[in-house]
This record gives sequence, C-alpha cells and structure tokens, in this order.
Amino acid sequence: MEKSSEEGLKREIGLWGLTSNIVNIVIGSGIFVLPAIVSEKLGAAGILAYLFCGFLITMIMLCFAEVGSRVTVTGGAYAYIEQAFGNYFGFLTTNIFVFGSSLMAASAVANALVNTLATFIPLFEGSFAKAFFLISIFSLLVIINVIGVKKGITLVKITTIAKLTPLLLLILFGITKVATSNLAWKGVPELSDLGKISLILFFAFQGAEGSLSISGEVKNPKRTVPQAIFLSFSIILIFYISIQLVAQGILGDSFSNFKASPLAEVARQLFGPIGVTMMIAGAAISMAGYLSSDSMNMPRVLFRSAKDQVIPIKQLSSVHSKYSTPYISIIVYAILTCFFSITGEFRQLAIFASSSALLIYMGVALAVIKFRMKKEKDEAAFKIAGGYTVPIIAIITILWFLSNLSAKEVIGLAIFVAILSMIYFVMNFSKVTEREKE
Repeated sequence: MEKSSEEGLKREIGLWGLTSNIVNIVIGSGIFVLPAIVSEKLGAAGILAYLFCGFLITMIMLCFAEVGSRVTVTGGAYAYIEQAFGNYFGFLTTNIFVFGSSLMAASAVANALVNTLATFIPLFEGSFAKAFFLISIFSLLVIINVIGVKKGITLVKITTIAKLTPLLLLILFGITKVATSNLAWKGVPELSDLGKISLILFFAFQGAEGSLSISGEVKNPKRTVPQAIFLSFSIILIFYISIQLVAQGILGDSFSNFKASPLAEVARQLFGPIGVTMMIAGAAISMAGYLSSDSMNMPRVLFRSAKDQVIPIKQLSSVHSKYSTPYISIIVYAILTCFFSITGEFRQLAIFASSSALLIYMGVALAVIKFRMKKEKDEAAFKIAGGYTVPIIAIITILWFLSNLSAKEVIGLAIFVAILSMIYFVMNFSKVTEREKE
C-alpha cells in the first residue's frame, strides 16, 4: 500500500510524473520568441547561453528541493525565505514575486502574443490595434475569472499537446534542412554579451519551482525529486538547444531579422504557408494558455497577501457576493498586466521578470545555507550532496547574471525594493502605534 504524506495525501506521483510536470511548466511561450534574440548577439554560439541557464536553474531547483523538504507549510519561496530570515524578507519575497517576476512575465508574454500575431495579421503592428486587442483579451480574462469558470484538466492536456506538437515537428523535419555552414562559430562570444543574453534567455527557464509544490504526493521524494530535476532539465535543454540549432541552421545570418516570430519563418521554409499558420497557432495557444493560468492564479496570491496584511490594501481581499471570487484582485492584476504589456517592450519586460525571479532564487539558496548552519537533524529532509557547494555556486552564478543588468535596470530594481521596504516599515510602525493606543 502506497504511503501517505503527513497531510494525508497519497504519494502516487513517480519519477516520470514529476518530470513531465516540470517539463510542461517550463517549456512555454518564451521559446517561440527568444531564439532570435539569442542569435542576434551570439549567432551559432547561442547554445552557450542555454547551457549557462540550464546549469543555473538546476542548481536553483536543487536548493528548492532541499529547503522545501524542511519547510512543509504552504507558501513556496515566500515560506522558505520568511522562516529562514524573518517577516521583512518574507514581505519582500511576496511582493517581488507578484509585482516583479509574475506581473512582468505575464506582461512580456502578452506583448509577445501581439507581436507574434502581427506577423500573420499586420493590423496588430499599429499601437492602437495592439492596445485594443490587449484590453479586449484582459477584459475577457477578468470576466471569465470573476464568474469563476473552472478550467478542466482535459483543456490543459489539449493546450499542452497543441503547444509542443509544432515545436517537435519543427525539430524533426528541420534537422534534414540544416546548413552546417550556418552553425559555424564566428569566434568566441564576449563574456558580457553572453551574460546579457543569458539574463534574457533565463525567462524561458522560469517556473519550475511551482512544480515542486506537489512534493507531498511524490513517491520517495528524497530520491525522486533530485532525479526528476536532472531528468526534466536534461529534456528541456535538449529541446531548447535543438530548436536553436535547427532555426540557426536554416535561417543563418537572417535569423535576427525575424524577432517577432522567428520560428514561424523556420516553419514557413519547411512547410510553406501552412507551417506559418501551425507555428503561430501553437505560439498563440501557448501564450494565451499562460495568460489564462496566470490571471487565475496570481490574483489569489494578491487576495491571500491582502488578507494576511502582507499587502496593505484591504480591498484586494474582497470576495464577490454572487460568484465567491476575489474580484477586486482579479481586476487590479489584469489592469496592471494590461498596462505594462501595452507600454512595455518584450525584451525589457523579460529582463525585469528574470532579474526579479533571480532575487527570489538567491533568497532560497541563502535559506539552504541558513538552515544548514542551524544543524538541526531532519532525517526525512532531502539534502544536496557536496555540503554548501550547490547553494554557493547558485548564488555566485545568480550574482554574475545580475551583474549584466544595465545601470538603468539596476536603479529600477533598487527603487522597486526601496519602495517595498518603505511600505513594510510604515506598516510596522502603524501596527506598533495602534498597539500602544490600545
């Protein structure tokens, strides 16, 4: 009989189940757009950026696996960092996650969706049409989520197949059309260029931490979790590098001319007009599916944070009297995402999303070190081999990635953290004042 977790959940998810979950979450909309950005700076040497990102995310996920096996309460990175370093850092984590990483990632995906459709429908190249389309999309998502329509698992499976099928076909058929001369390196890329592109590309590797939330239902998690991490990212790397090599091998020096939808151009050369339709449809479904999930999930985080007074806006915890949904949070999150997707540009939104996520990931790596320093014995906890090696490598690599931010981007990130810090201390001061009055 299969053992149950301490929460009473059945441990029924094996190695391939957890591996599939990670692969499904990570391979998303970014890969439809980012290959051209990688090629623009690095050319055929772009695979180096994929290897750097794959190495870093594997180190990070191992840190998540260890600290997640020690801190078993709900909350993910927020709970890990808060228990390790206190309320202030927990507050920063929640808000950076919601308003930095997730909000900017969703805005980048929405921006990329319009750019992708514009290759098929030129009307979307105009700023007015773009704004109208995005406002319509987010209005529809608000209506759906406020009414409380549930997305069935069948729909998830269909969208996943629709997302991965055109990419797999592109790889399998594209291999036969690759010109090896297009894959020749024109020199070793500058370390600064490699760092900047890796920072943008990291956008395509984010999200795997969410897959570890089902660890309570995984068979033999001490062994299965690390194996699934290595296996899934091996699959993801092979998939990503294959796409990059095929696209580079077919398009060559013209690769960077198709920034809006590079894979659609590859599909056109392979399959003709039907290939463009297939690839754009796959990209649109992938991006729309991401936005649908994000607009359903993240408002709940806003709602919970407001209810717990982590975010000092009481109205965000309001529940609709008829539909029993956090409608204010849904509306506010949609408005913010729509605004940034209209006013922002994919590259900058992706960089801000990646840098915000990297700050959170660094906090988790530091939490691993903090918990190990306590030297509390927990036989059930998963422990990374090699002592402090993995979290230290993760921290150093994250700092190298962040060092490639421009001065303007660093200032923007610092101002964001400073504003959050000011809000936190004002909230604390208000609470102390209220207690003294009592």
